[in-house]
Amino acid sequence: MLRIALAQVNTTVGDLAGNAEIIVEWARRAADRGARVVVFPEMALTGYPVEDLALRTSFVEASIATLRDVAERLNVEGLGGVALVVGYLDRRAGLAPRTGLPAGAPLDAAAVLHGGRVVITSAKHHLPNYGVFDEYRYFVPGDTLPVFRVPVAGGETVDVAVAICEDLWQDGGPVAVTRQAGAPLLVVPNASPYERGKDDVRLELCQRRAREAGAALAYCNLVGGQDELVFDGDSILVSATGELLARGPQFEEALIVADLDLPAAAGVGAETSGEAADAGDGTVITIERVALPDTPEMPGTGEVTASGAGAGKTTIIDEGGEETGPFWPRLDDLAEVYAALVLGTADYVRKNGFRSVILALSGGIDSALTATIAADAIGPENVHVVLMPSRWSSDHSVTDAEDLVKRQGLNARTIAIQDIVDAFKSGLGEGFPATGLPPENLQSRVRGVINMALSNAEGHLVLTTGNKSEIACGYSTLYGDSAGGFGPIKDALKTLVWDLSRWRNEHAERAGETPPIPANSITKPPSAELAPGQLDTDSLPEYEVLDALLDDYVEKDMGSAALIAAGHDPALVARVIRLVDLAEYKRRQYPPGPKITVKNFGRDRRLPITSRWREALPG
Repeated sequence: MLRIALAQVNTTVGDLAGNAEIIVEWARRAADRGARVVVFPEMALTGYPVEDLALRTSFVEASIATLRDVAERLNVEGLGGVALVVGYLDRRAGLAPRTGLPAGAPLDAAAVLHGGRVVITSAKHHLPNYGVFDEYRYFVPGDTLPVFRVPVAGGETVDVAVAICEDLWQDGGPVAVTRQAGAPLLVVPNASPYERGKDDVRLELCQRRAREAGAALAYCNLVGGQDELVFDGDSILVSATGELLARGPQFEEALIVADLDLPAAAGVGAETSGEAADAGDGTVITIERVALPDTPEMPGTGEVTASGAGAGKTTIIDEGGEETGPFWPRLDDLAEVYAALVLGTADYVRKNGFRSVILALSGGIDSALTATIAADAIGPENVHVVLMPSRWSSDHSVTDAEDLVKRQGLNARTIAIQDIVDAFKSGLGEGFPATGLPPENLQSRVRGVINMALSNAEGHLVLTTGNKSEIACGYSTLYGDSAGGFGPIKDALKTLVWDLSRWRNEHAERAGETPPIPANSITKPPSAELAPGQLDTDSLPEYEVLDALLDDYVEKDMGSAALIAAGHDPALVARVIRLVDLAEYKRRQYPPGPKITVKNFGRDRRLPITSRWREALPG
């Protein structure tokens, strides 16, 4: 019986010392629960993704040195008998520099730490190069499958193989070789970013790969926000037949502990290390084996009490006597999207050294949801809002904003902007237009200047409040409502903004709390209120129609003919495509925000600003 722990932790890119502390602390927690193997996420030691830091020799060397320090420290602190699988940044020695090879030949690597040493290492074999991933730029592929033999109770041993993240998503490679190696357990460190609906895809993938490998599969995923990416945890343990044995929580750190009844190692041993195997993907992978020395049993305080069919005991009772696994409650669709936005915002604020945020609060739904996300992320006492009414602001805009402030206990101030706008107009001279876009955009830019001035004076991070529908169509003012450091709802279409707002209020009501968002902010027609009687529908189609079209054009990359074939109005297709294409320069200057869709405006979608390509309508 092998007790394994999956340490679903939140690390920070570049914080080697802080991440090392996290690894040691969670290793201690796992040892206290009697775990003999502890799996950490992909590149847990360095944080993920490190991007061009992988090409910096000093950072690679620091990663390697810190890994050795962690191994030694674990041993000194009495944790050397636990086998840790830790992701880190390594390099391949002996490769001559050449064009097309990442500088220094970096490796997205995993190491097994035991007995104060780095016992064996490997690197990711399949390098993703799609969506947010650009790993051919940063890494060279690995070509080994490490198999380490772990002593378990009764004098037996168990073989454990290691693969890394993308190695699960591609056919062949380490998964195929795991079956050839005869290892009954495959552990997989991961840094798999959240996308809406991705959790079901992951589970099916883990089940399928476990059956292919003929091994139980332990999938340990990173949790936390890193710039635009949000990692949701959701670690998974399945049997060799694909039966779900344990599943961690979403969007929070956790230790998932389970006992696995695995076949004892027999036959081939460390003396056969170096066996070459056909990886089934046109490459050869070398199976490298190592046997870990037996050590005294580690002290354990957690009791394993309930059985998982066919694979040993899996329900864990924590030190307080409460059940913490193996199956944490699952979030519904809107709950997980909202949790992603909250975690992404919280970690961006925290990891970049801010303690508070500031935003313009208009009384509309976008700023209302943004303020609510911020309050849930860092606490309402750390959220500052500015009400900036102009000549065209409606009475309900001010009262709705004031109502939200009262409901949530935010820090609020009011700065009327009309005198400032008039001063700008006067300074611009008599030739400045009295109506139209110039004076409308001027109001927005005045608000941006005020937010940035207060940010400089008081140290707040400015949050922008634009949604994906507006950003897609360029319905935002550059250096106005786009001025800021982070956009919590940047990847949420307008219809989703309404859905999330209703969900958050319903969630509060179910908990017996005051709904945080005034009902009028949700139900009233949206308006920028930069001109008398202005509504969003003066410039844009109804959002239900627009968002369906944007989903097909932006998310699915459908051309004009495919859009029309899908049922979209031809005239609307031509109009919206033009709006989206012409706004590329604005999106490049918009701040980052949490990625929740398959294709966000940022790392996912990289189109040229200067381009004469236009989608032609059929016929």
